[in-house]
Amino acid sequence: MVLSLLIAVIVIALIFEYINGFHDSANAIATVVSTKVLTARQAILYAGVLNIAGAFMGTHVASTIGQGIIDTGSVTQGVILCALLAAIIWNLITWYYGIPSSSSHALIGGLIGAALSKAGYQVVHFEGVTKKVLLPMVTSPLIGFAIGFACMVVILWICRRANPNSVNRYFKKLQILSAGVMALSHGSNDAQKTMGIITMALVSYHALDSFVVPAWVILSCAVTMGLGTMAGGWRIIRTMGSKMIKLKPVHGFAAETSAAAVILTASHFGIPVSTTHIISTSIMGVGSTRGAHALKWGIVGNIVMAWVLTIPICMVIAAILYSIARLFHLLPL
Repeated sequence: MVLSLLIAVIVIALIFEYINGFHDSANAIATVVSTKVLTARQAILYAGVLNIAGAFMGTHVASTIGQGIIDTGSVTQGVILCALLAAIIWNLITWYYGIPSSSSHALIGGLIGAALSKAGYQVVHFEGVTKKVLLPMVTSPLIGFAIGFACMVVILWICRRANPNSVNRYFKKLQILSAGVMALSHGSNDAQKTMGIITMALVSYHALDSFVVPAWVILSCAVTMGLGTMAGGWRIIRTMGSKMIKLKPVHGFAAETSAAAVILTASHFGIPVSTTHIISTSIMGVGSTRGAHALKWGIVGNIVMAWVLTIPICMVIAAILYSIARLFHLLPL
């Protein structure tokens, strides 16, 4: 029973990774598709391959998820399973409505909620959650907005005397590069979260003596996320690529470059940021250089609301799932 539960956790974790890939594919390709620099098919394949490459860039974020959120001694397969199911449910709801919410925060909220339901507040590392989740949740989108705005201002100043058509042609080529770096950064941060979950499950099962991410876990998460990205999440791509603001290649380049810089920095320091939040606010920052009227504030408001609600809602869903499983003795909890 315990081995079969571990296998189920790994399978569900990879399903979450696949959903994460198509849910968050917009992070990497929405701008490059909306500006028509690449076709949808080209962008998806391009992003999928670079997502896979990005997943091999380190395991610092995986360690934060696996050890820095809740007490590993209190982790059971049931806690992990309920956390994953809560994150999947929320991802599918937000995907259905085309809202670019955070898969990372959904997973973290699920972990906290299931752990609280099992053992109470003492198992949550509140200092780690504050420093590496809540603080970056607030600051990283603001930094993305500020850098996106500043990057666009610098580009506008440099190109102030250039012919607009020439500028667009030039940035069409540059945006292929920036979209690639954005896809690479997405893989470097988001793929690691599922690596951390699977490794946590292996440690809980005592298949590993310490928290070291096995090579097969890295490979399976990388490939699964890449395949998910290639599946494409068209509802969210439309929201980010055109509903918030109409983008041109120069705007796409500025937004992608700004977001990738923030995400790669966070990955280096093991901070599980929301790539969705950062690319969204980078787009907002770039768009705001055209004036507040350029942004569609109704869409922006819906996105921000999803950001605020993701962690608490996933905590509640995971806690309910765990309580049901315990009540009906569905799992060895």
